[in-house]
Amino acid sequence: MDKISKATKYFENLIQSQLDRVGMIKSQGDFLDYQNLGKIIIGVCGGDGIGPVITNEAEKVLRFLLKDALTLGKVEFKIIDGLTIENRARSGKAIPDDVLSELKKCHVILKGPTTTPRKGDKWPNIESANVAMRKELDLFANVRPVKVPNENIDWTFFRENTEGSYALGSCGINIDEDLAIDFTVTTKQGSERIARMAFEYARKNGKKKVSIITKANVVKTTDGNFLRDCKKIGEEFPEIEVDDWYIDITTAKLIDIKRRKNFSVFILPNLYGDILTDEAAEFQGGVGTAGSANLGKRYAMFEAIHGSAPRMVSEGRDIYADPCSILRAAVLLLSHIGYQTEADKLEKALDICMLKEQKLKITGRSDGATTKEFGEYVMKTAESI
Repeated sequence: MDKISKATKYFENLIQSQLDRVGMIKSQGDFLDYQNLGKIIIGVCGGDGIGPVITNEAEKVLRFLLKDALTLGKVEFKIIDGLTIENRARSGKAIPDDVLSELKKCHVILKGPTTTPRKGDKWPNIESANVAMRKELDLFANVRPVKVPNENIDWTFFRENTEGSYALGSCGINIDEDLAIDFTVTTKQGSERIARMAFEYARKNGKKKVSIITKANVVKTTDGNFLRDCKKIGEEFPEIEVDDWYIDITTAKLIDIKRRKNFSVFILPNLYGDILTDEAAEFQGGVGTAGSANLGKRYAMFEAIHGSAPRMVSEGRDIYADPCSILRAAVLLLSHIGYQTEADKLEKALDICMLKEQKLKITGRSDGATTKEFGEYVMKTAESI
């Protein structure tokens, strides 16, 4: 078989897999109603690198805030190991089968960062565990809030999580030694559901504007369809202003003091959302200060937005890792499952500990607080609120 025929057959199989996924999306029912569950199962998955250290601290804080629900049997924690890079490499899968089975027994998951191999690493070319989990559990919406009140920043990003450039990120093809091709994916169903979630959030929370971010002037088919489908959903919400921006100028305008205050809610394809939310997080202190929600109809996963920091581990500094990002994710988790009072307590405690009092500071080294010390500081602060 010549190289073009071989590539064509490979592409045919990719198309079929995506058509199957569209069929799956069409067959889905309504969102899970947490209020009618007899018991909410919270999975705790430490990941690797600094993941187990910071996730363990977040689990302790959650157990403290949910102690009454735990006593009454309304909430249960399930510890899930096995998402380390070593175990994933041994199995040759982004998520080993036994780990995925355990994840699917949970309703929501608190997840630590995981290492994703890159070309040239000692690890095999396995897919990102995050990308795989989002696809396997159909966590189509990545929601990241960023707030800096004294700079008039109150942004909420709705990043499409299962399509775009990441959907087939490990499925590119080397035609020969000179030519390599990757793929990006956009579906009508995928674009519409992330748009609807964003607009419904805006309506529910009194937000007056939604901005759609693409590069539709250059990436005309996939980005063009994403823009078209999101705008179509926006027509159902006439009280909300809709505008659209290109990703390059948006990154510039977020640092424009005069213009950035005009942004409120964003809808973005996968790659642009990943980039822009990291930039946005810098305004409130960096990626270590921001949490992330990954939402689907049946499952939800909450995580820190930074990496696994293997260098910190190799240098013995993992006990000084900053838990703030995953604690912010815990706020989103509590709110998602209906424990808003507890979510508000934790959010206020983090604001005090990170921004106002700062009795303890995380530096990532021995001249600052340990992860455990900072977690206890947040817990005691939440108790006093």
